[in-house]
Amino acid sequence: MLRCMTPNRVTWNRTVRRFPSAAAGALIVGLALGAAPAHGAERGADLPEFDFSTCPTVDELPAGADPGTWRCEVMHATGHLRMGAVDEPLTEPMGITFAEGRVDGEFRQVFGEMTAVPIRVGGTPLTLTPQYGGYSDFLSDDTRRGEFDIKFAIGSAHGLPARPSSGCSVGSDEDAVHLVLKDTDPTRVISRDPLVVAFGAQDAEFAAPGTGGCGPLSRVLDRALGLPSAAGANTFNMDVTVAIRSYT
Repeated sequence: MLRCMTPNRVTWNRTVRRFPSAAAGALIVGLALGAAPAHGAERGADLPEFDFSTCPTVDELPAGADPGTWRCEVMHATGHLRMGAVDEPLTEPMGITFAEGRVDGEFRQVFGEMTAVPIRVGGTPLTLTPQYGGYSDFLSDDTRRGEFDIKFAIGSAHGLPARPSSGCSVGSDEDAVHLVLKDTDPTRVISRDPLVVAFGAQDAEFAAPGTGGCGPLSRVLDRALGLPSAAGANTFNMDVTVAIRSYT
């Protein structure tokens, strides 16, 4: 099955200024270690495989980062996307990999990679493949789980002769779908060896732009996908599992 891989290694500094308090800036591993473990959480025998090979390397961590205090997180997310006329389950997990830690007391992140399979848009020959939109901020506080920019590459189902032009997508690096994820299920530890946590999150307030990079097909695609779609008319629900590994 086709899998889209979007490497992009960027260190984000601007997230730090939003979270002056240690309580508000708790890392996910802190939440995990403080959460009550689920039954049988000492070791998860039926866990999916988490690929740590796409973690940013030690050399890609910010200058001054102590690898002993940094970790890589590999996130798997399934769920449901309702965006314009699109109303589809995400049965195959999206994968997101990133590193996080602190430099001189300031929280920093380095994005690793995102993988996803195409989502078939029911009633049409179209597919949407989630891709990284150029910005991520996974530092949680008491108002949201994190923020993430995403775009959806448009294609057509296997075997059909017509395919929209390369670069055709919903959202772009300049005008991405901006998700502000809020908790729907609290963090729970499902394995301590390896450390894996799970939680639910959603954004029910994001706006979706029209298609771009599609040439003369844009109007037809916008009509088929019900785009653009205003804030409040869309929902992205996610069931997330995250494996966490130290750099040392």
